[in-house]
Amino acid sequence: MLYAIIARDKPNNVDRRKALRPTHLEHLKSAGDQIVCAGALYDESDQPSGSLVVIEAADLGAAKALAAADPFVTEGVFDSYEVIRWNWAINNPTGRGQ
Repeated sequence: MLYAIIARDKPNNVDRRKALRPTHLEHLKSAGDQIVCAGALYDESDQPSGSLVVIEAADLGAAKALAAADPFVTEGVFDSYEVIRWNWAINNPTGRGQ
């Protein structure tokens, strides 16, 4: 199943995000093919303000565990995040999550 991790950064936290970005990316890379896609969300000033990560996991608990281990969570970059079931309905080149 596919899950979307939708996160919002704490206000005025761009420098902390940038400092922890390499560790965050290593965490995502360590999940291998479990990561379907990932990237930053940007605010109206074109500054990173959150993240969207789509993962494939056995269940919601496994998806939440991966999200909770992200350095952006453990080191306080994110103000909030949610993990929700997601369906890749359009332009799904591999049929993942179906």
